[in-house]
Amino acid sequence: MSCKTIHRSGAATLYVTAVSKTSAYVTAVLDETSSPRQAARDAYGKLAEILSDGEMEIVHERAFGSLDAHEAALHGRAEALGERAAGGEPVTYLQGRPLWGEGLAGMSVLAVRPADPGDVWTLQDEAGVSRGRAWRCHGATFLFLQGLHGHRDEPGADNTRCAQADRMFDCAEKLLRSQQTDYRTVTRTWIYLSKILDWYGDFNQVRSAKYDGFGLMPRRGGSNGHPILLPASTGIEGDAPNRAAATMDVLATVLDPDSRVEIRQMTNAKQKDAFRYGSAFSRGAAIRLPESTWISLSGTASIDEEGRTVHEGDFRRQMHGTLDTVEALIAQEGASLSDLCNATVFVKRTEDVEAYRQVAADRGLSDLAGVPVIADVCRDDLLFEVDGAAVVRKP
Repeated sequence: MSCKTIHRSGAATLYVTAVSKTSAYVTAVLDETSSPRQAARDAYGKLAEILSDGEMEIVHERAFGSLDAHEAALHGRAEALGERAAGGEPVTYLQGRPLWGEGLAGMSVLAVRPADPGDVWTLQDEAGVSRGRAWRCHGATFLFLQGLHGHRDEPGADNTRCAQADRMFDCAEKLLRSQQTDYRTVTRTWIYLSKILDWYGDFNQVRSAKYDGFGLMPRRGGSNGHPILLPASTGIEGDAPNRAAATMDVLATVLDPDSRVEIRQMTNAKQKDAFRYGSAFSRGAAIRLPESTWISLSGTASIDEEGRTVHEGDFRRQMHGTLDTVEALIAQEGASLSDLCNATVFVKRTEDVEAYRQVAADRGLSDLAGVPVIADVCRDDLLFEVDGAAVVRKP
C-alpha cells in the first residue's frame, strides 16, 4: 500500500505519494475557478511548502494545459516558487486541455531529498541549456531528460515530422553519452506527438529503426526468451509551445555493480507485447528500491491480447477494460488500483467527461492522483488512455 496525503490550496488539489523514504510524487489537479496564473500560484505555492517541509528538490516536472495558458502558468509558477525557480531547471509544458476546455489542467512533479548536496544535479547540453536533472541514491543514478525535440528554427532545416522524431532520439542519446551512459539504460519515455492520428504509424517506423540501431529491438518473431529491453512508454497527442512535431521526456537508470536497485521491463498477459504490432515499448517498468517497488505504467488503452481495439464506440466499457488491464499488470508487483499515482488520464471526447467521472467513482478512483486532460489517443477508435505510476511500500 502506498502512502498518500491530500492538500488543498485555492484552485489546486495536491496529492503527495511517497515513493521511498527520500522521494515523493506531487500531483496537482486544478479546477476552473481561477485564471491560469492564479491556479499556478495556488498549486506551486503549496508545492513550495511541501518541498521546504521535506527538504526536497524537484528532479522531474511536467505541466498540462491549453497552449494559450502557457505563459501565464509559468509566470504564476515563478511567483510562487521564487528562488526555487531561479535555477532554470526545465519544465515540460504540453497541451493537455482541461476537462472544461481551456486553462491549466495540472502538473506532475517528482521530488527527492538528497543524502548529500552533490546527489542531485542539473543536466545541460553542449550549449549550456538545462535539459533535465539527475538524482543518485542506493547505488543508482536516475537521469531525467525533459522537453527533448528535433524542431529546428534555422532556414532550410528539414522539419518534416519524421526528421524531427529522428533528431529527438539522437538528442537523447547524445545527452546520455555526456553522462557516460547510452540509450540502453532508458527505463521509461513519455512521447507527445502533434496531430498523432496523422502520423503515428510513421513515427513508429522511425522509433523502431532508431531502437534497432541502439540494440534494443527484440529479434524477429519475439524476444526468444530474452528479457525485453524496450523502455516503458506513453505515446499520446500533445502539442508543445515551440511547435515541435514530437516532444519527449526520458528516464534512464544507471546501476552500479553493487546497486540495491533492480529494473524489470514488464509484459502483460491481458495485452500483446506492443512491439509485436509495431510499437516499440514495454507495458511497464518495475523499479525495485530497497524500501518500495515503483512501477512506471506505460500508456494503456482498450487493446486486447491480439493488439485489437475492443469495445469500439463504448467509452464506459473501454475505460473499465483499460483499468482491468492496468490492474493485471501492476498486480505482478503486488499493487492495486488504489496504489496508482502521478497519473495522466486522457479522455478523447468532451462528451465522455461525465462518464469518466462516474466510472472513476465506481472503481474507487474519485481521488486518483492524476491529471485528467482532453487529448487524442493513438487510434481513432480509442476513447480513453491512462498512464502513471504505482508505488508499493515494503513491510
